[in-house]
Amino acid sequence: MSLRELKKEQTRQRIAETAWRLFAERGFDRVTVVEVAREAQVSEATVFNYFPIKEDLFYSRFEAFGEQLVEAVRSREPGESALTAFRRQLLASGGLLARVEAGDTDALNQLRTVNRMIANSPALQAREQRTLTTCADALAATLAAESGAPDDEFTARVTANALLGVHRALLDHVRHRILTDDEPARLAADVQRLAARAFALLEDGMRDHAAGPAHPSAG
Repeated sequence: MSLRELKKEQTRQRIAETAWRLFAERGFDRVTVVEVAREAQVSEATVFNYFPIKEDLFYSRFEAFGEQLVEAVRSREPGESALTAFRRQLLASGGLLARVEAGDTDALNQLRTVNRMIANSPALQAREQRTLTTCADALAATLAAESGAPDDEFTARVTANALLGVHRALLDHVRHRILTDDEPARLAADVQRLAARAFALLEDGMRDHAAGPAHPSAG
């Protein structure tokens, strides 16, 4: 990395860290880009050069995870299913959940702060849905490109949305638990258990799930 690139990255990090501090203190919707720029000692235009919209300041830390999920599927070993690769990356050890389970109160407070900000901001909730949709689109494109058959584009999209559906459901579960449970020490283990159930459902093809009750006249 050249000196110029290093300085640009340092500026980007300073802006992002400043924004996060202000968001945590006052809430996402109560902080303006002008205030972020002033606190980071840059111009408003500089902030927008790095983060075209305000929501980018918040989600810059998280969108990389979606890219990692897609890359895990794209670079999986020959013979490995997309589901297996996606599941491995999604449930990789580490991160805030593992730290919460280990009793790290700072990680718990950070996780609560992040999820409270999202829960209290319609703008962040909308951006979260767009981020997940973008990830599903990228995953579907990856799967369709592997096949090369036009008729498989639909199957690729169904597969991608099914996998991302597990991710969405786990996000919702974590958010609910982290904001309502005073002692979420078992949250990481709970996520692993629920994920195992969800992926088993997908692996079985959902053949018996939601089949519906037998018609009253049957039999």
